[in-house]
Amino acid sequence: MSLTSVNKLEHNTVELMINVSEEQFQDALNKAYKKKVKSIALPGFRKGKAPKAMIEKMYGKEFFYDDAINMVYPSAYEAAVAEANIEPVDRANVSDLTVEQGKGFSFKATVTVKPDVTVKNYKGIKAEKNIESIMAADVKAELERMRERNARMTTIDSRAAKNGDTAVIDFEGFKEGVAFEGGKGENFPLVLGSGQFIPGFEEQVVGHNTGDEFDVNVTFPEDYHAEDLKGQPVVFKVKLNTIQEKELPALDDEFAKDVSEFDTLDELKKDVKERLQKEADKKAQVDMENSLITTVIENMEGEIPECMFENKINEMVNDFTYRLQSQGMNLDLYLHYTGSTMESFRETFKESAERQVKIRLALEKIAEVENLTATPEDIEAEYEKIAKNYGIDAQKVKGVLPEKEVIKDVTVNKAIDLVRDSADVTEKKIKKTASKSKKKAEGEATEEAASEEE
Repeated sequence: MSLTSVNKLEHNTVELMINVSEEQFQDALNKAYKKKVKSIALPGFRKGKAPKAMIEKMYGKEFFYDDAINMVYPSAYEAAVAEANIEPVDRANVSDLTVEQGKGFSFKATVTVKPDVTVKNYKGIKAEKNIESIMAADVKAELERMRERNARMTTIDSRAAKNGDTAVIDFEGFKEGVAFEGGKGENFPLVLGSGQFIPGFEEQVVGHNTGDEFDVNVTFPEDYHAEDLKGQPVVFKVKLNTIQEKELPALDDEFAKDVSEFDTLDELKKDVKERLQKEADKKAQVDMENSLITTVIENMEGEIPECMFENKINEMVNDFTYRLQSQGMNLDLYLHYTGSTMESFRETFKESAERQVKIRLALEKIAEVENLTATPEDIEAEYEKIAKNYGIDAQKVKGVLPEKEVIKDVTVNKAIDLVRDSADVTEKKIKKTASKSKKKAEGEATEEAASEEE
């Protein structure tokens, strides 16, 4: 292979003229012949035994060209990219393919490459780190969430259903007297007041008793995903099978023993407070670092190819698809249930994808400017970390993840460290706006808890 010319075009595009020698081409043609001859039968020859020259005479010299070119192209292109010292970020567009007798073949590969960006003022960035102190009300709210998670459901026969109950119902929906698709369910557990069903449905279940059969009249919202039901009045035939009430456990030492390794409620409270403080401190650090990174990408200049954003969205969609498959669902079914199109679904990843691409470009540039390198120890540690995260052997990771990609990750992490360690960070103590559950906990806090807060 020889790289005959490199032309830099506009918009981070490079044009490579590549020639594959006659020797390489003939070798590929022979391999293509051996691959295809098994399925070829010519008069006078057993199937798979026809000479190459006879096949070419029968079908033309070009008969093996496509297979041979496809064999050689990947290595020829990769060698040309390495020689040109460029970093493609998208698939190449191949054109001007020419085969010359005795000279091999040549082609033009036009490819979008990684942009050369600049990053200014990435050292000494001013940032605030908001420090939150965990109060008694925070602990109380977390304990309430733990009680909710450990609640048990009891069946109620002595009264009618009310908000907060779980009504186990059979239902079937009718539009103009005809049952519609997706409108039927049996023994469905509906938490009344949760807003899980369309507006007006749950309110009409409230007040009914176990065994009641009744109609629920509702109108679908105008933005409902099913076109034939948007804004349409329907009737659900409902049967209330069971009413269940959530019973919360008492907040005492027995509760602490049941849900933790501790023997007393006080020990559990102390552990909860320490855990929440660690989580708050970690969040404060992450938020501060994200603020620094935001400033870094704001200080980056350069034209970023649109294909980099699209490729990142493709990665994110594929990751989402794999997660769905692990849960027994496919993407088409997910889009149907959520009333989304592929276009609108991809749009949900756009902002995150653009940010990730910009972050990577900025940090790689900082690593380059600062001559940040990865030592053998750094590389080995990164492989071990990846292996631990996926629960597989480090050698298997090395078999599928090229070292050059690991080196990039290591130097990018070092760039993050450099930005963070050089930043001018001011710590600021804050008091968060209380959530609904936290306000409730604050209202119920005892004098003992209040003194603890102080």
